[in-house]
Amino acid sequence: MAFLGIVVAPGCKGIRILDASPRILKQRATLPKGTIDLAETTNTNVMKNLFPFLLFFAFALSFAQDGGSPYLQLSDKDALIPLKETKTDVQISGTIAHVRLTQVYQNLGNTPIEAKYVFPLSTKAAIHKMKMTIGERIINARILEKGEAKRVYDSAVKQGKRAARLDQHRPNVFQMNVGNIMPLDVISIDVYYTELLEPLNGSYRFVAPGVVGPRYTGEGSAEEEVFHTPCTPKGISDTFHFDLKVAINAGMLLQQVGSTSHDIHVQYPNAQTAEITLSDKNENPANRDFILDYSLRGHTIESGLLLYEHGDENFFTYIMEPPKKTKSLDIPSREYLFVVDVSGSMNGYPLKIARTLMRNLLCNLRTTDTFNVQLFASSSTIFSPFPIEAHERNIEAAIRFLSEGQGGGGTQLLDALELAYDLPRKDSNGSRSMVVITDGYVSVEKEAFKLIENNLDQANVFTFGIGSSVNRYLIEGMAKVSQSESFIATTPGEAKKMAQVFKEYISVPLLTQIQMETKGFEVYDVFPKSIPDVFAQRPVVVYGKYKDEPRGNIVIKGYLGKKRFKREFKVSQGQLSPKNKALRYLWARNTIRALDDYHHLFNEATGKKVVQLGLTYNLATAYTSFVAVEEAPVNTSGILKTIKQPLPMPQNVSNSAVGAEAKLSEKLKFKTSFTLVISEDLSKSVKRRISMVFKGMYSKWVDHWLNSFNALRIQWDAQGKIAKIEKLHHGKWTPAPKVMEDFPKNLQEKLKVSGPMVITLTK
Repeated sequence: MAFLGIVVAPGCKGIRILDASPRILKQRATLPKGTIDLAETTNTNVMKNLFPFLLFFAFALSFAQDGGSPYLQLSDKDALIPLKETKTDVQISGTIAHVRLTQVYQNLGNTPIEAKYVFPLSTKAAIHKMKMTIGERIINARILEKGEAKRVYDSAVKQGKRAARLDQHRPNVFQMNVGNIMPLDVISIDVYYTELLEPLNGSYRFVAPGVVGPRYTGEGSAEEEVFHTPCTPKGISDTFHFDLKVAINAGMLLQQVGSTSHDIHVQYPNAQTAEITLSDKNENPANRDFILDYSLRGHTIESGLLLYEHGDENFFTYIMEPPKKTKSLDIPSREYLFVVDVSGSMNGYPLKIARTLMRNLLCNLRTTDTFNVQLFASSSTIFSPFPIEAHERNIEAAIRFLSEGQGGGGTQLLDALELAYDLPRKDSNGSRSMVVITDGYVSVEKEAFKLIENNLDQANVFTFGIGSSVNRYLIEGMAKVSQSESFIATTPGEAKKMAQVFKEYISVPLLTQIQMETKGFEVYDVFPKSIPDVFAQRPVVVYGKYKDEPRGNIVIKGYLGKKRFKREFKVSQGQLSPKNKALRYLWARNTIRALDDYHHLFNEATGKKVVQLGLTYNLATAYTSFVAVEEAPVNTSGILKTIKQPLPMPQNVSNSAVGAEAKLSEKLKFKTSFTLVISEDLSKSVKRRISMVFKGMYSKWVDHWLNSFNALRIQWDAQGKIAKIEKLHHGKWTPAPKVMEDFPKNLQEKLKVSGPMVITLTK
């Protein structure tokens, strides 16, 4: 029998949920005195009755003790843990990663259940296969149009059959539904995908996203149930076992294999291969992205042509190493607007990384550059009314401004971007770049892409993802739409490194006005349609199909600085092999990416084309889903309890990332914790600044006093000094001397009130 343990230690703000793995059994010997350890409980009925109660009790106790988490909602019925483990097996061959993700579900209760699990994958992943295993039985999933897949799944579950369905909600967010998991059942789901790894500066990076971070949905136009998922509080151990293995066969000499996210063991069978496993030192390894970096000897990028033949279709992928840097004296004036997220999910460690990044970015500017800084959460505040020169004094002032910003409130990204585009420019003929720094925990990705696409002539948009499990769809997509670049920083050290990479990246364009031609090599359905400017040492990558024999030449033309550039590649030197089967999936995935990933609205014909691509090439898309059904009914009772798998809180993200009420609810929603009303007729920018100060920097102070009173009213006199503070209690406004005494001393200075004003704060 598999044992499950719940550890509730005195003075702790949570629990640990343990299975009977050797690592956990070893931990039991060192539990503090007074700990309740149910791992030795073999009485099934006791386990069934106590498990939901104690888990719910521990969650509730955690939030009661943590005053910094006023937003998280959890339901006791969501506290059951159907996911037993996830395993990721990665085989990297050349530049292509082949991944098998295994999810194991179990039912430790006495009632049939349906499990719902929301999880992330790479935005570039081409998911081409799924299978369900029950004991010795294997059921291969079918790819169906999304609506049909749901009907097949719902019908099977209603008939009492075991079934599984995989749906895409974002290119990087998926949900697995597994229905009719019977008591004592163990069901495994395998998901297979491929991904092309593109190097930067000679270094390759493979990322296995770990957890879907909590999303702020306040700016969204529609409710999305997928983001109403319970999260375990910060500091709680993973509720399921997590494992990951990687095997690299680079075909060239390997060097510098390492991970910035996890402790790993690396073995080298030979100079061209490596085997990577997780170390036992990792704590809660599932609460962050797994990041693996490796480089090739001499920092050489593998240039070449991969070919694959499939029936009446032939596929190619061409990768061209960029030219070496060239110096250019004709660099236009450059203006940078740094748009920094200081919302609740950035509170603490992520904001610390963002500050480190900003210091390095600002200090890397040229003295001829100009810049400005915008902080945003529920509203925005601006460092300067106009862009200022990147002099030492201005940079120091900007760093102080950033350091005073504190995480709090929701993530009003669209409002922040609209305000950023409206800010005045110093030089209308200069090059303007917006640098957006965020964890991306929002649900308005396509709305943001559309906004950027509609303003391509206004600014380049570079993105920096900050955190252990950022929303890569948003971070990568904003940069993709702007035809620029995205960067991810998970530690202060990495933030410094990324700032240096960014400096080198934007210093001089390497290759511009790029065009691809073919001679004697007939190609079609080629993506991308146009190749953006190449910066730094990132290769040109082109996908497509070809007809007849692979012969002739591929020609890349462009400008290197002020000089013409031309490079030819003989197609006959390409690698034609059945092992390149992944090219078929990668071509289809990139075609779908161009049609759907970054577009907010498109016509019915385009939608049908995406569906057809998914069905033809056996790919999960926003409009096609995998579904597996076991034909024999097993649940004849008609009873089925649906359980949402709780997600780990991303590493270094505080509980204030998501919101809460005292009354528990099944859904996870975001909401502002208090309302601020300003009585005076002030400008929008002043109101934004006041709201930002209160909600972004002093929300805990406000929440503390609003727990005692229904409302607070703060009045300033004509000289800008606080005249009085009143509390609303039992329907009457009365003086609040304790609040007056406790009023933050530096709040007066930050508000910069110059005249009479009344602010009312209510729950």
